[in-house]
Amino acid sequence: MMDGTSVQDLIAKSNKKRSKKLIEKVIPIGLMLIASVSVLTTFGIILTLVVETSIFFSKVPITDFLLGTEWFPFANTEQVFGILPLIAGTLKVACIAGIVAVPFGIGSAIFLSEYASDRTRRIIKPILEVLAGIPTIVYGFFALTFVTPLLQQLIPDLKIFNALSPGIVVGIMILPMIASLSEDAMSSVPKSIREGALAMGSTKLEVSLRVVLPAALSGIIASIVLALSRAIGETMIVSLAGGSTPKFDWNVTESIQTMTAYIVQVSSGDAGYGTTIYYSIYAVGFTLFLFTLFMNYLAHVISKKFREEY
Repeated sequence: MMDGTSVQDLIAKSNKKRSKKLIEKVIPIGLMLIASVSVLTTFGIILTLVVETSIFFSKVPITDFLLGTEWFPFANTEQVFGILPLIAGTLKVACIAGIVAVPFGIGSAIFLSEYASDRTRRIIKPILEVLAGIPTIVYGFFALTFVTPLLQQLIPDLKIFNALSPGIVVGIMILPMIASLSEDAMSSVPKSIREGALAMGSTKLEVSLRVVLPAALSGIIASIVLALSRAIGETMIVSLAGGSTPKFDWNVTESIQTMTAYIVQVSSGDAGYGTTIYYSIYAVGFTLFLFTLFMNYLAHVISKKFREEY
């Protein structure tokens, strides 16, 4: 060749170009297949829940299930499937967890974002987030063997299995989620807004509560809703420390049963395959799925409504 390039070199360059074009075509397809796995998995889970739940409702009227105030699936005479006691137990734990986690979580976020130095933040935040990595079964034994006896010294009528103890421990478990996400939302507020408020004569506390907190409200509310969604779906803590007595009341000192705890009870072998009790776990699971779906949608709506753009 005139420029010193041989025919072999031209062929090699042509093959490289073809290989690159082939790779550019194959990679998007591979990435799409990877991304579709989660979508297909979600559809598979929903399909399973819908099919198995429909079998349950062919045996139990849906009105009895949704409006019933008694839950006795293991009764020797007549089985009763009213979901309200399980919902009440779940909401008890979630409400107590919210009462514990929200003020402490937001308080921790304000301290980390507005008051702590960079060195203090680098030390405290990882320690706080370690709580999120503790296995929930450890939290469950902590609630049963430490928190409950401690509470019994303050509340003599408190039963060994109750809603108060697991609710408090679930609140401790979701606290890092609220603190971390809220701190990220507060840190994203521009410094110019803080400096402007300080220049107007505001104190550090006034800037934190009246300027930064409202500006980061979208992320804070979203973190709270997502954390409560996690509390609603918690399993091991309520199974170990909450008990297995479904009651449709708001007494937090006695044994309860949540939707997740019932699923664990039946899944451990208390019911045979194909029985009404077996299919009831799918109905309860579908109800729990709707709860968490609503909470996630609510977090999305709130985040979109109160979002501040700078």
